[in-house]
Parts: sequence; C-alpha cells; structure tokens
Amino acid sequence: MYARRRRNYFLMMGGCVALFVSAWAVVRLWSMPVAVGMCVVAMVIPPVAAMVANRRGPEDRWWDDPSGDPESDEWWDELDGRKRH
Repeated sequence: MYARRRRNYFLMMGGCVALFVSAWAVVRLWSMPVAVGMCVVAMVIPPVAAMVANRRGPEDRWWDDPSGDPESDEWWDELDGRKRH
C-alpha cells in the first residue's frame, strides 16, 4: 500500500516535470498557448499527487485505531476522554 502510493506520487511528479520541461524546451517553438496550457496542467499535478500519496487506503491503520497493546490503548482512551467498553 505504501509502495503503491509512493510509486504513483513519483510517476505523477515525473509527469509534471516532463510536461514543464517539454513545454518550454520543445512545444514553445511551435505554439506558445499550448506550452502555457501544458504548464497550467503541470501546475495542477503536485497538489493532486500529494493528495494521492497521503490518501488513507482501506487496509491502512488509522491514527485512533487500537494498537493491540491493551495498556497503551487504555492510556490513550483515558487521555482522549473515552471509556473503553
């Protein structure tokens, strides 16, 4: 799960860099509006890549899930003001 998210992040960021570099190294020679459009698309990719990389999967442990250590879970529940059933 972590490796898949990391791979997706790096693929998206690599695509972002490729778009930006190709826009100003090659595409601008033929069409400036297309190069600017490619840069706009490249500008949108990093926030989307960050959301993809930080998305919680169904198999991921969430921050408030029990850890399996009864003493630790009891301590955290007391700290959070929750009673264990």
